[in-house]
Amino acid sequence: MLIVQDKPKSPISEAYRTLRSNIQFSSFDKELKIILVTSSGPSEGKSTTTANLALAMAEVNQRVLLIDCDLRKSTVHKKFNITNTKGISNLLIGQYKFDDVAQKYTENLTILTAGTVPPNPSEMLASNKMKSFLAQARENFDYIIIDAPPVIAVTDPQVLSTMVDGVLLVVASGQAQIEETKKAVELLQQVNAPIIGTVLNKVEKTGRKGYYGNYYYYYGDSEEKNKKK
Repeated sequence: MLIVQDKPKSPISEAYRTLRSNIQFSSFDKELKIILVTSSGPSEGKSTTTANLALAMAEVNQRVLLIDCDLRKSTVHKKFNITNTKGISNLLIGQYKFDDVAQKYTENLTILTAGTVPPNPSEMLASNKMKSFLAQARENFDYIIIDAPPVIAVTDPQVLSTMVDGVLLVVASGQAQIEETKKAVELLQQVNAPIIGTVLNKVEKTGRKGYYGNYYYYYGDSEEKNKKK
């Protein structure tokens, strides 16, 4: 769900904006332009996190490129309801140029879907062409957000993590296994991946969180009332 787009005043949308701010402030000593989002296992919400983070960054006039590098099981195009007939895989083999495959979603958000499923995803993502493409994208965008497959499933996230400035690990509360999450971190550390933090996802609401939601809407309602006055 693209909640930042569909429900911009939701407390969950605010949580994504907080994540955006945390990333921006964490780059005080180091530039964080290319960020990879992954998880230990499937269905932990990494693609939803990636999509909403990209939207949150784009809404503050940042030029954002969202890339779906989950070449085996791409979902970004489904979330944004756009075509996936050609994408990053077609670009890397030289079939199309960037302008032919990039899709302008909003004024500040450009999306590069996965494209045709290749027979060798890991080799393709580890190629010099991928490194060159990211280097060029760094010059043209303020942020590049990469949706990568789960760490334990394939080696793609490890390969990509060596080309980025920061890695976010999405962890689904009540779903992710502790040992699997530890293993995911170990696999990333083996290649010296720049892990900048985790995103705790699918957290059950509590009375306190509900209070925060009401508190947030209270301020939202106050703003609307002031406008009417």
